[in-house]
Amino acid sequence: MSTTETVKISAAQVKELREKSGAPMGDCKKALEEARGDMENAFVVLRKRGMASAAKKASRTTNEGAVGTYIHAGGKIGVMLELNCESDFVARTDDFQTLLKDIAMHIAAVDPRFVGKDEVTPEDIEKEKEIYRAQAAASGKPANIIEKMLEGKMSKFYEEVCLLEQPFIKEQSLTIQQLIAQKIAKMGENISVKRFARFKVGDPNFTVAAAKVVAPTEAAE
Repeated sequence: MSTTETVKISAAQVKELREKSGAPMGDCKKALEEARGDMENAFVVLRKRGMASAAKKASRTTNEGAVGTYIHAGGKIGVMLELNCESDFVARTDDFQTLLKDIAMHIAAVDPRFVGKDEVTPEDIEKEKEIYRAQAAASGKPANIIEKMLEGKMSKFYEEVCLLEQPFIKEQSLTIQQLIAQKIAKMGENISVKRFARFKVGDPNFTVAAAKVVAPTEAAE
């Protein structure tokens, strides 16, 4: 068979990838053809396209959206989340509302401290680095090796405390950022987490986090 020959893709395959990814049917078929019928590779193709699409739309302002709540554990944990998009029309769609609920549920379960890396304070970063340096130094490793180890340690730290870096609780192969990117590709609008708050009954500590405010730019085409 010629390497340029198109692999025949069944409607059932397209439907399965559509249900798994949420991408439009046409995009699912193209991804399956590119992946020569391999479902997992086709999903990777769609994910990469979703991230590329999200990057193109990242400069668009998101002044619409919705506030959602999620109550967990018999009323013991509560989350309020503001998720933004570009239009009121998209904000009222089932896809957007489902994303809002899913992210709020994730926050209730995982308890992130920040929206993204940009919001982590220099003090928190330096504090973590000092802890890792002390741990590594105790093992007798040289300074140059310790600094290289810090990169991996800090990456893990961001995953633990930053919402956008965390694996989505319902789909561990996706980070929250990648989940949002998929929805951006599907809905055709920029989507961003504005802020959230998480409270737990009996716990004096609570989380209130907001994304760093970025000066508005011209909307990307």
